[in-house]
Amino acid sequence: MQKANSISAIILLAVMTGCGGNRQINETDGFITIDVSKSYPKKELILQDFLDVEYIPLETTDDFLSTGYIQAIGKEIIVDRTLIPPNPATEILLFSRAGKSLKKIDRRGQGPEEYISIVSEVVLDEESNEIYVNSLTAAEGKIYVYDLFGNFKRILTAKEGHRYTVIKNFDHDHFICYYGVHYYALRSPDADIEYEKNIFWIISKQDGSVTKEIEIPYQERKPIVQFNIPVNGRMVAVSVNNVNLTPYLDSWILVETSSDTIYRYLPDYRMTPFMVRTPSIQSMDPEIFLVPCVLTDSYWFMQFIKKDGANGEFPRTDLVYDIKERTLFETVVYNDDFTSKRPVRMWYENRVTTLINSEDIVFTEKLEAFELVEAYKEGKLKGKLKEIAAELDEEDNAVIMIAKNKN
Repeated sequence: MQKANSISAIILLAVMTGCGGNRQINETDGFITIDVSKSYPKKELILQDFLDVEYIPLETTDDFLSTGYIQAIGKEIIVDRTLIPPNPATEILLFSRAGKSLKKIDRRGQGPEEYISIVSEVVLDEESNEIYVNSLTAAEGKIYVYDLFGNFKRILTAKEGHRYTVIKNFDHDHFICYYGVHYYALRSPDADIEYEKNIFWIISKQDGSVTKEIEIPYQERKPIVQFNIPVNGRMVAVSVNNVNLTPYLDSWILVETSSDTIYRYLPDYRMTPFMVRTPSIQSMDPEIFLVPCVLTDSYWFMQFIKKDGANGEFPRTDLVYDIKERTLFETVVYNDDFTSKRPVRMWYENRVTTLINSEDIVFTEKLEAFELVEAYKEGKLKGKLKEIAAELDEEDNAVIMIAKNKN
């Protein structure tokens, strides 16, 4: 491991040396170096200028009451995970690609073929006609596999003592996973808890066995978590619901917050540097983390997230890297189908914005029906979104905005 850390340090030094002044990209190696301590000029963007936008109203029936918590969008199917009080008890709703209700799957229970609840996510594999339920509340880390009618097929069991926070399709036979249980387990900085140094794994879709552990070198663990923060009269640990696995074209971007290098992981198992941050995360107090968000073929959106001392707060700065101009800006993105300036969330947000690993879809955003009805009455909509809102009732299911790379 000492050798790996030395190699990482050499890579970082080479990048920092080669990217002086205002240069933001190392043209030879194809990755960018970002100074998280700097301020950047502001730039406003219009979503429709660089992504195609589609709106899908989810059909509302007595049996299909959705919270619009989109899990996956395939060529023919939309997977929605609907929360039923008391949380986190969950149903799975399948809609057609046009938003028509198809099938409700509810396999909650105590039986061997049932999940207790879905704390993490549901993954769709249309090629295999399977859905995978990642149930973190099981006594062991388990992924329950069902067909698209809800029939049980098998269970994938994680390595003993492990649970996966995130699972995503890697190829026909494998998932790429983020192992984040240690972030949940750590409740104080002095906790005597063993955890894996490697947090990204490739596992089998057939039995859950580990095909490959992905090693990212770093010196000392720097998780995005604040310890011993007073909340409602008790001391707790506060963390950020950031994304460590970000889809980008045919690959995945891996974020180990303890490392100065963010990597791109390719389908042939090669890992190459994607972004390098400076100053080193190991030297900062309080730390400022660099987290990639929505990644398109024109712009890379990201956030600086600051660990703000004893207050347990994480101030965020939204930025964008313009690939063509090779320049970094602080940014806000607006949806042009609103006549008022309505910002678009260009980062993952639980139950609102979902990053999609698809050939063309980049991300989705939930638009609540009651908000659209109000905006329509106030004359704040135009185009296709205005037409959809004219037919909505305030209590209807959400409209899902799908943002896609332009053809």
